[in-house]
Amino acid sequence: MATRDFALELDRFADSGSLGDGLARLEGRSVLLAVGDMAKAAAALIELDGVARQIVLCPPGAGADSLAALARAAAADALVHDADAPAPQIDITTRVACRLPLAALAAPRAARFVTEWAMPTSGTSGPPKLVAHTLATLTAAFHPVAGQRWATFYDIRRYGGLQILLRALLGAESLTLGDPNDGVDAFLVRLGEAGATHISGTPSHWRKVLMSGEARRIAPQRVRLSGEIADDATLAGLRALYPNAHVEHAYASTEAGVAFVVCDGRAGFPASIVDERGEVALRVVEGVLRVRSNRAALRYLGADAPALKDCDGFVDTGDVVERRGDRYLFVGRRGGIINVGGAKVHPEEVEAALNAHKAVRASRVFARKSPITGALVAAEIVLRDGAAADEATKRDILAACRAALPAHKTPSFLRFVAELPMTDGGKVARHG
Repeated sequence: MATRDFALELDRFADSGSLGDGLARLEGRSVLLAVGDMAKAAAALIELDGVARQIVLCPPGAGADSLAALARAAAADALVHDADAPAPQIDITTRVACRLPLAALAAPRAARFVTEWAMPTSGTSGPPKLVAHTLATLTAAFHPVAGQRWATFYDIRRYGGLQILLRALLGAESLTLGDPNDGVDAFLVRLGEAGATHISGTPSHWRKVLMSGEARRIAPQRVRLSGEIADDATLAGLRALYPNAHVEHAYASTEAGVAFVVCDGRAGFPASIVDERGEVALRVVEGVLRVRSNRAALRYLGADAPALKDCDGFVDTGDVVERRGDRYLFVGRRGGIINVGGAKVHPEEVEAALNAHKAVRASRVFARKSPITGALVAAEIVLRDGAAADEATKRDILAACRAALPAHKTPSFLRFVAELPMTDGGKVARHG
């Protein structure tokens, strides 16, 4: 397992660790894990599972206020921090430093707990919530396969990246992780040098790959998209760039777990899998997808936390879907609607129409305030190489949108940009 600055040899964990004598002080505690490099986070996770009662995975770069809020929600009573940086100023007395390279253990580890793994949701539609998983729920969606060289654009302290870390720990040959200071070009160079065969990221990550001059540094066997709606244009672009790769998109969320994987190269998912009986059950209730499975989180954490599941055990995902023929297509988030004079607009639906244009590589749709309608639809466009950023191109894109969408969904404002803003989780940032 390797990041830009560290490499971990996993077979060394039998007699080595990153927490030293401090591991014994963490036994049975709820531990806030707040370190920098992902290799350190991975090392601490390996050591804490079975020793700590609960691990709280803190997002990278979280400030003291955010860490304190996570600690309160999880009733954390211990902190693992980075030995190479000042410890966060929060009210936790028991503190253990995490450092690399690994050092020999003074005594063997003893696993006595079924550790809960707690992590915040992405916060796509409102403030993040803290949810609790176990290793069983986190790994129920996959079976380890030896010899795969995995890599991910995700941070492993988020659900999508943690899934790839656990896949790697259970069977892969190697795992290559990114760094917040790496651009996509530098990461692709490292992936090529590592010979990565299986690579995961959000559609936004992969659109950056499609725009990168280093995209051919890699020759993946499997390209996996998750975390956002995968549109036909992005899927087609990846198939063209990597014709020997299996391109798939997975539907998953921190609360619901991994629900299904779509392998037919098309956006959305077959309607036939709804109401099927099996490990995962799907329902569409008032246009919103619900999921029940043994992969879902156990519960939300914190005072006054809402119920995670309904009376039948289904998680309300908040993702709006629409049936078109034999297929369901994702329309957008229930909480992300733009209200244009009382008419509802899902940004993702408009982006799909924009991305279908031959000149468009990627787009971002968001609300712009209007004194008359309350909001208008605005869009930013990243053009494909060779497309002219002029008024003629703009008119052509908007004409294609009008042909595909009702008038209130067509962007009233459109501008060309070099790149789109992304959240720390690798998704398109929705703020205006």
